[in-house]
Amino acid sequence: MRRRMLSQGRLWSLFLMAALPTHIWTIVLVLQDVSWISERTNTWDAVGVGAYGLLLALVESTAVFIVALLLNLLLPRRWEEDQRLTALTGLIFALAAASMLNQGYFLGGARLPGALFALLLHSGHPLRILYGAAMLINLTLIGALLYLTDRKPGFVSGFLDLIERLSVLMTLYLALDVAALIVVILRNV
Repeated sequence: MRRRMLSQGRLWSLFLMAALPTHIWTIVLVLQDVSWISERTNTWDAVGVGAYGLLLALVESTAVFIVALLLNLLLPRRWEEDQRLTALTGLIFALAAASMLNQGYFLGGARLPGALFALLLHSGHPLRILYGAAMLINLTLIGALLYLTDRKPGFVSGFLDLIERLSVLMTLYLALDVAALIVVILRNV
């Protein structure tokens, strides 16, 4: 069991990487809504909505981190700590990207091309096909990630360098979380 554990530094890196996609997406959504909320009420309300969003992103990030820790138990015992961090971060990024693309597709008002829509409609099971295709794409990406993590040391070292660079960015986002907490406290006092 000890071999499956991550060191304190690697746990912190994993938490930062679990929080990064959620925070980026939350900031994108808040920036999209700031103008109309400011026009509807005032700027302080827009700041409050953003603060609540960031705190919710922090809670969601904690849940993703806990799930990643549980997934760590499913990784091969022979994997070193760096391989574990790479695989878990890659899984988080792949699933977060799929979620962001899905939500962005519908928020952007995009539509399926007419021929594809007609094909899906005539299949009798359009959602099964869409979900199956999404699952196939995700499983392929996850399989490639796990393969590269297992077989290519250069991939792991490059990914660790990326994690280190993104950790600096996420630390700044955590400072935004502290500011959001202060805003929420001030709004509720």
